[in-house]
Amino acid sequence: MARRKKVYEGKAKILYEGPEPGTLVQYFKDDATAFNAEKRDVIEGKGVLNNRLSEFFMAGLGGIGVPTHFIRRINMREQLIRAVEIIPLEVVVRNVAAGSLSKRLGLEEGTSLPRPIVEFYFKDDALGDPLVTEEHIIAFGWAGQQDLDDMVALGLRVNDFMSGLMLGVGIKLVDFKIEIGRIWDGDYMRLIVADEISPDSCRLWDIESGRKLDKDVFRRDLGDLADAYTEVARRLGVMPSNVGHVTKPTLIN
Repeated sequence: MARRKKVYEGKAKILYEGPEPGTLVQYFKDDATAFNAEKRDVIEGKGVLNNRLSEFFMAGLGGIGVPTHFIRRINMREQLIRAVEIIPLEVVVRNVAAGSLSKRLGLEEGTSLPRPIVEFYFKDDALGDPLVTEEHIIAFGWAGQQDLDDMVALGLRVNDFMSGLMLGVGIKLVDFKIEIGRIWDGDYMRLIVADEISPDSCRLWDIESGRKLDKDVFRRDLGDLADAYTEVARRLGVMPSNVGHVTKPTLIN
């Protein structure tokens, strides 16, 4: 595909103008960041894996009626997506205590929560993406009450789908974050899942060993991040089991 005008560049992805109005091309980079980009590195092949895994998850959600921005994968690193108005919030769904929740509430990491907990974080790197309440969201006009209700419902539907999918391959879905976008169908506005769903945006633990298969491998220096992501892809059938390393991936269409 010929290179198009860059629309936006984030820590892990670049957005380019799409071939048709209302579309974008989303390019997955190999950059790995943590602690609000204070720690960074380039992990060869990471973008290829996240592109393929995000396609797998987004297509699966579409198959059960959860609307997403995903249209199709273009190549190893790019996918065609719908252009949406991103709500400036990260929607985090937690099933197990880990990360900031453990620190904030003094919970031992690995403690199962009594039910899935949905949290909202204001998207602002300069502020460190702070946790916000529904009162903040409504007061500052980031979303209305109906939007919030719909966002919680979308988050829980994604959680049901992802939890079952991961359980089937021996992985515990500890938590994940998604972003939600507004899209217009004529005069009707609806909310859809946007951005990406990948090991970059989920906490994934092997059920038997507790081995981390997500970006915590990079955050905590627990080993090879590419190997962890490759393991997730292998278990889900995205990559065949005879692939040795992510640097020369063979992907299944």
